[in-house]
Amino acid sequence: MGPIPYPKRIRDPLILSELARELRATILTMVHRAGSGHIGGSLSCIDLLASLYFGEMRHYPFRADWPDRDRFVLSKGHAAPALYAILARSGYISNQDLLQLRGLESILQGHPDSRRCPGVEASSGSLGQGLSIAHGMALAIRDRTTPPRVYVLLGDGELQEGQIWEAAMSAGHYRTDNLCALIDANGLQLDGAVRDIKGIEPIADKFAAFGWNAIDIDGHDTQEIFQAFDQARACTDRPTMIVARTMKGKGVSLFENRAEWHGKVPSDDQLRIALEELSRG
Repeated sequence: MGPIPYPKRIRDPLILSELARELRATILTMVHRAGSGHIGGSLSCIDLLASLYFGEMRHYPFRADWPDRDRFVLSKGHAAPALYAILARSGYISNQDLLQLRGLESILQGHPDSRRCPGVEASSGSLGQGLSIAHGMALAIRDRTTPPRVYVLLGDGELQEGQIWEAAMSAGHYRTDNLCALIDANGLQLDGAVRDIKGIEPIADKFAAFGWNAIDIDGHDTQEIFQAFDQARACTDRPTMIVARTMKGKGVSLFENRAEWHGKVPSDDQLRIALEELSRG
């Protein structure tokens, strides 16, 4: 069998901005319907995921096990609604599947389940494990002639987990250059501000000290996101960490930069207001 084509990359900021607005509306609608879920961190990371899936990664939705695909691990598994919205828009799952979020027999559980959902590379939800999983994947495939890349998205509060730093040390030691990690650094976690609960800064300097190529960007600016991806690809002697500064609840003023919307579900009126705001752009 010859090479399998994968979707054409989209890097136009205007197209991706419009796509991100649509995805944010999808996230809010599915969580509202389910009556539970996490919108704050899903909204903050959607610009990163849209840029990754539609402008950066090699993947083929109609054969999820294509050997040459790039891999993605959602370490901050509670942001599953964002990933599901992306997978539906990509073609891995259907819009009908989105209506079954968190249902008892649904393929879309509250946290990603690789046994049920096409396009999910690794089950996640227990914070702190995703970087180790992604590093293992990257090591396993890096000796191929053209090694696929492995991407992983972490939360900034997740950096309080010790296993993250064990994985950071291992990846730095093995110079795993086909590994690219992103941090959705929105500054908030379930109980409040990350800096108040357990400070993690300076993030980029810490990863650089572990031997990583560390880049600090605006996580809602698609041009900066793609510049970081390009820099990561060009770096051939170490893994890359992209520290993406974002805003929790991004895109809807009602939810923006408010820790209480980490796992809260909007009411009917709040959903209506949010969708109206998103429709105005």
